[in-house]
Amino acid sequence: MPPAAPATPAAPVPTPGALPDHVRVAVVGTGFAGLGAAITLTRDGVDHVVLERASDVGGTWRDNVYPGCRCDVPSHLYSFSFAPNPEWSETYSPQGEIWEYLRRTAAEHGVLDRVRFGHEVLELVWEDERQRWRVVTSRGTLTADVVLLGNGPLAEPAIPELPGLDRFAGTTFHSARWRTDHDLRGERVAVIGTGASAIQFVPAIQPDVAHLTLFQRTAPWVLPHTNRRITPLERAVYRRVPAAQRLVRGLVYWSRELFATALVRNSRFLERLERIGRRHLERQVADPDLRARLTPDYRPGCKRLLLSNDYYPSLQQPNVEVVTEKIVEVLPHAVFTADGTEHEVDTIIFGTGFRVADNPVAERVRGREGRTLAEVWGDGGARAYNGTAVTGFPNLFLLAGPNTGIGHTSLVVMIEAQLTYIRDALRVMDETGAATVEVRPTVLAAWSARVQRRAARTVWNSGGCASWYLDRDGRNVTIWPDHTFRFVRRTRRFDAARYELTAPVEQPPVAAATTGVVD
Repeated sequence: MPPAAPATPAAPVPTPGALPDHVRVAVVGTGFAGLGAAITLTRDGVDHVVLERASDVGGTWRDNVYPGCRCDVPSHLYSFSFAPNPEWSETYSPQGEIWEYLRRTAAEHGVLDRVRFGHEVLELVWEDERQRWRVVTSRGTLTADVVLLGNGPLAEPAIPELPGLDRFAGTTFHSARWRTDHDLRGERVAVIGTGASAIQFVPAIQPDVAHLTLFQRTAPWVLPHTNRRITPLERAVYRRVPAAQRLVRGLVYWSRELFATALVRNSRFLERLERIGRRHLERQVADPDLRARLTPDYRPGCKRLLLSNDYYPSLQQPNVEVVTEKIVEVLPHAVFTADGTEHEVDTIIFGTGFRVADNPVAERVRGREGRTLAEVWGDGGARAYNGTAVTGFPNLFLLAGPNTGIGHTSLVVMIEAQLTYIRDALRVMDETGAATVEVRPTVLAAWSARVQRRAARTVWNSGGCASWYLDRDGRNVTIWPDHTFRFVRRTRRFDAARYELTAPVEQPPVAAATTGVVD
């Protein structure tokens, strides 16, 4: 097939200035989290710099250019609340439009001149004696009083460790690193993985490849997709009456929160959802043997629910084979499975998701006493108070951190809530003269225990599947196990009583606030 051709916004990204020696706040990443942080800091007049390893903004929506890529959250909700987009062309936006939205929003809010492109963060080191972070990038070093880590949970592709993969003679790549220069037409293609990306690109590439072998470990729940074109009249109304789009956004938000109840409580409503999924499968797949292989054996919602009207039909085409046997080895020109079959292939595409629970960025963050975030999380799993703060890492705020992921609505809702919380934290630091803020260990421990107790009864933990929501020990370190409006409510104010506030080294100590009880 022809190389993927994502929409490219017309406005060029300006050339960045020099890397400063020191800033009040360093922001890592330019996806929704990083750009949201930059816009917030710019509005408040806070000295900051944004470090981006790529040559453009956009995060996951810049990197994922595979054919068929689109968001599975409704367009009106998948945007900043302060920057609605009346020009969405569809109710579920394609990748190019979201990327363009992010670039345009960054330009309109005047934050591009704060971004330093091509600056990959190699190491973040807390210097306790100086009460600041040393930020080592691929193009220089700077220091910052505060660091906002907005690298994103879907930034590091996960490639399974398959014996012989390094000896494969053909082409391999992950869906998040799509080879736009590689022509798949006439090739024998292996697709490994059946997650949210695979169900989008498989139907897109199937008509052009000679043969497609889909290696499925676990069948996903696939529901009918309700995407449609947004009419010119609707877009005109949104442009002229912004309140109309805000109303639609509100309706979408609260309908999603209502749906969250079923996931959080693992309720009987999921049985109705299962019937919808089974009916969709029965209507689209005639062959009983294939239908059996495509039928999930766990509750809907345990893994991410997928939306598609063309995935099942694509799997029934003459040039497609669905393989459920375990992959034993990759040979130079084939994939060898447990039943003794050699599946000859020219290209292997991984649709195997991302390193979320074990994000390698955690290995680059070194806090108090020289311990890395990965080392701290190695004992007890990834955890952060309000998904934002970790004991032993003063003045470090995680955006889209542990247990802020969403299984039912827009992650942007959670990111904006965190930004409100961090903004107030900076205000408290300024008003009290505190040089550092660090969440108390007892607070973090109580918070983590409470989150895990709540997660235990949700469908994500007890739905009968293994997913990237859980770490290797079965802990839910990814998903927020509650309604988002509760997270928004608890992050409206920075709760200084749950933190240690420390004065600058040359000044008397800041009076420590009393410890509060985690509600």
